[in-house]
Amino acid sequence: MATRFFTAILHREGHLYVAECPEVGTVSQGLTAEEAVANLKEATELYLEEFPLPSA
Repeated sequence: MATRFFTAILHREGHLYVAECPEVGTVSQGLTAEEAVANLKEATELYLEEFPLPSA
């Protein structure tokens, strides 16, 4: 399996950090930036298991 790299856009909303992957459309949040990115990674992996992207 080829390695793919995705973008994580991070911003703060109130007391939470929000992370978004624009290539896939997944979004997650966390109390810290690290937690938000880790949650985004998990959400993106689960999404791609169900809806794989076409091979590059």
